[in-house]
Amino acid sequence: MRKLSALLLGAAFIVSLFPSSFARAAAYPDHPVKLLTMTKPGAQIDLLTRALAEQLKNGLGQPVLVSNTPGGSHGSVMATELSASPADGYTLGVSATAAFTYSPHFVKTKYGLGDFEYITLLGLNQSGIICHPGKPWATLKEAFAWAKKEGKGLTYMFQGSDDRDAMKRIAAKEGVKLSLMPSTGGPSVVSAVMGGHADLGHTGAILFDYVFGGKVKCLAATTPVRLSELPDIPTLREQGWDESVEMYVVLAAPKGLPEDVRQRLGEAVDALRDNKDFNAFLVEKLRMRPVDYGADAARRYMEEASARYAEEAARP
Repeated sequence: MRKLSALLLGAAFIVSLFPSSFARAAAYPDHPVKLLTMTKPGAQIDLLTRALAEQLKNGLGQPVLVSNTPGGSHGSVMATELSASPADGYTLGVSATAAFTYSPHFVKTKYGLGDFEYITLLGLNQSGIICHPGKPWATLKEAFAWAKKEGKGLTYMFQGSDDRDAMKRIAAKEGVKLSLMPSTGGPSVVSAVMGGHADLGHTGAILFDYVFGGKVKCLAATTPVRLSELPDIPTLREQGWDESVEMYVVLAAPKGLPEDVRQRLGEAVDALRDNKDFNAFLVEKLRMRPVDYGADAARRYMEEASARYAEEAARP
């Protein structure tokens, strides 16, 4: 009896030394999970994050609380906070992949691609270059050819450093002066183009309704593939430029997740594949293109994209 009591006391002492480890081993998660997102409330990625939070809550059995952390280059403010969070599975983040693949190569960040684990890609945000419907161009190639022939420059309203830099390279290649205008988001781009304040603008899936309503014209798909609702519009690559603006969205965590946490999150992500409501919301409401879920596909894409942007950053 004395030996048993001594063993129990010893076990209790060990648990007291490492309480968090034993709690995690017992069950993850045992309290709410924080889910950071890079945008303000109501934006497309915020809506995606909130829909994901609901699904993760069902899969994990704990509330998943969304925290909006906008700012920086493609979500670098959110990524910075995520990188400084404990790698325990209780702080996750949803952001454009460019926060991890693009920003560390082109702006000063406190993190790099290897400071995170990429749990899954969530979708591809469709985007394109728009102009006023009264402009005499059917494609972006025609817009630059017209400007060069007329000896005129073009004004361009950008949303991020990646689409800005891509258009700068295109304009330089075509020999056309490009005047750059920053935006505060898709609606401001549409307003500027409709009002004649910008010749060209880059925006996401918000463009579809305005194109169908005859308010703007789409000259190019900036994604790697054509737009699902405007399949006749060629991509930038199809128009002769080795450029694309890859607006994928990813679910990430700080590097170093315990294996049991990684496995539990993987199981929750696996459930998304067969979730008809979530996938319908993604495609029909948010007008995003679906992607392959899972950590392997996410890791492959993130590493490939980061390597490609590193090459771009090294160019003179």
